[in-house]
Amino acid sequence: MSKWKLYTPGSIINQIICALLICFPVFSYGTCIGWMSPMTLLLQSKNSPKGVPLTDIEISWMASLPYLTCIPATYLMSYMGDTLGRKSTLLFMSAVNFTIWTLKICSMNIWVFIVARILVGITMAGACVTCPTYIKEISEDRIRGALGCWGALFTAVGSLFSYIIGDYLSYHQILYVLVAFPMIHFIVFLFMPDSPSYLVKEAKLEEAVKALAWLRCKDGSDPSIQMELERLMKEQKEDYENKEFMLKSIVTDKTLFKAFLIALVAAVSRELCGAVPIQNFAGDIFHLASEDNSSFALSPNKQAMMLGVVQLAGSLLASNVVEKCGRKWLMAITCLVSGLSMCVLASWFLIRDYNIITTAWIPVITLCLCIFCDAAGLMPITIVLTGEIFSFKYRGTVLATTMAIASVADFFQLLFFKPLANSIGVFYAFYFFGAMCLLTVVYVVLKLPETKNRSLEEIYEELKKA
Repeated sequence: MSKWKLYTPGSIINQIICALLICFPVFSYGTCIGWMSPMTLLLQSKNSPKGVPLTDIEISWMASLPYLTCIPATYLMSYMGDTLGRKSTLLFMSAVNFTIWTLKICSMNIWVFIVARILVGITMAGACVTCPTYIKEISEDRIRGALGCWGALFTAVGSLFSYIIGDYLSYHQILYVLVAFPMIHFIVFLFMPDSPSYLVKEAKLEEAVKALAWLRCKDGSDPSIQMELERLMKEQKEDYENKEFMLKSIVTDKTLFKAFLIALVAAVSRELCGAVPIQNFAGDIFHLASEDNSSFALSPNKQAMMLGVVQLAGSLLASNVVEKCGRKWLMAITCLVSGLSMCVLASWFLIRDYNIITTAWIPVITLCLCIFCDAAGLMPITIVLTGEIFSFKYRGTVLATTMAIASVADFFQLLFFKPLANSIGVFYAFYFFGAMCLLTVVYVVLKLPETKNRSLEEIYEELKKA
């Protein structure tokens, strides 16, 4: 019987299973973001299931509120992850996701919509803080980058799923489908181990050994398991000896501050590349682009579905190539392409405003390029990078801080995107997004260290020399 093993010693299968389940709440978060695109068109139409079409202001608040509540939620999720554990925090995320869809099932009052969208900020924070941290801490170095990109992949899958069912199912059928995912995940994830780093921090060494042995598909007495445990204990000891307030120590330590600036620039530039408003208002943007243009064969919703497919393709590419070409150049190339595509799209809208005949496929191509680049480089690399350049002690706080600052930018751009696009012209916004991407390329080339297959000590040595 012993020869019939489900895996060979040292297999990565259990890490893949655990990372897959860690990403399910991220999938649910993706469905929340994707839900806005088809539902904006439906809820603002004459056939609104609410009975009365929602206004631009109501829709703008619904889209932007998660990014406002995400600011305090990032610190909540970071605190919960460090004190209660990554596993308990992830289960909390699924409970919140379940509540979001249940509220929408129970009522169509605008205040229920608002409360549900406020709760999305919690799952957003967890998707950007808890899940990447959890994945980093269960992964071996050789697959750390690939698994770290799964957050972007599952966000893309969730968004695409919402685009598809939003076009084919009724309003309430959509809600009943989406509420099932967090409920199932909560039950299944009860059987997964907590992060070995957290277990070591809590002095639960036996549980840490069991978790490492299961994740690495090895026996607990294996020398490599003991070596990894000792490395985690050393990291925890070094963090414990430095008892300064974390943000203060980051600011006062030159190397840590350089790492923090890299994480902050990466996070903010990703949010200002244009992908966030495109994901939330894809159907509306395509509707705006297709005005007075009969050559669009697909409806705005189906064009938005194309974006979802492209986003998924970009996420799949990222998880496959990030360990081959590295973090730095993947981010630089995707930033460059995204910036150029946004500038082309802005010029298209500007030319059309002067009643010059334009090519109808340009908005589709440029928006697809932006979403593809975001999914293939900007979004996954931002999260993977931050997890790789900080130790356990700082990882959650830095992710929370950079996410909170980036969320401020998201809140304002989503709150004012529709009103400004309708009043002064949408091309201003796309020129701004393009400029942000091109500036990021310069920063990445000059300042970003390559972190692929490198230890924290090696990365910090390079930062000290920079």
